Amino acid sequence: MFEKEPENEVLKLKVDPHVHSEDSFDGKEPVELIIEQAADIDIDVIVITDHNKIDNSLKGCELAEDIEDLMVIPGIEISTRHGHLLGIGIDKRIPSGLPINETVRRIREEGGVAIIPHPFQKSRHGVRKKNIDECDAIETLNAWFFTGIQNKRARKFAEKHGYTKIGASDAHSLGTIGKCYTEITFEDKKSLSEVEIQEVLETINNGGTKITGKRAAMHKHIYHYVKAFFRKTAYILKKILKTFLKPFKSTFNFLNK
Repeated sequence: MFEKEPENEVLKLKVDPHVHSEDSFDGKEPVELIIEQAADIDIDVIVITDHNKIDNSLKGCELAEDIEDLMVIPGIEISTRHGHLLGIGIDKRIPSGLPINETVRRIREEGGVAIIPHPFQKSRHGVRKKNIDECDAIETLNAWFFTGIQNKRARKFAEKHGYTKIGASDAHSLGTIGKCYTEITFEDKKSLSEVEIQEVLETINNGGTKITGKRAAMHKHIYHYVKAFFRKTAYILKKILKTFLKPFKSTFNFLNK
């Protein structure tokens, strides 16, 4: 009898491509805690995309270099003339206020992928339908929704025009990281360490994605929420203590000369 050939191994990665730090005007989380939280939950790849700023995103990439089970991709959320646009996989700031097509072109020149977040939502500076004729992907599942109508509209638009569909948390706090995400797969890869950032970008660009917003079990959600609360509290107390002891540090150094 012929032996059955083993099935190819498939590596599935959960990607959250839209996360904000305290560098965003509406964000409140230090990048150090974002990296810790992301590594602690079942998310493999995150992109820190602050509004028109990229410093914390680059810092997050550096902090994640020694973390085996987490990839951080640099990115930014740009305020274009026609609405917000995510540029992921780029390591330099692109000016705000440019026409959306010009911004898309610049993102691509830097080797990145251009994603339209929360489209059609005027209150959130979403790009209107009439202004979308050039991008790489559409955010069709954003975690900040009440009825899901806007996500449904975005999904139908992406399917009609052949754009890659993206799921993202649009997290502004630790507890919401990974609430919605994008799943991508790689055949014949066994672990995240074998995957390059460019491969993730190419998979997204080529439409190899699956979106999901499946909620975690209630006890797991509560566990991570409480853990995030104490993690941030410890971080704040550490900063306060460091500031309080700073005046005494110079005195201590002087006495030990």
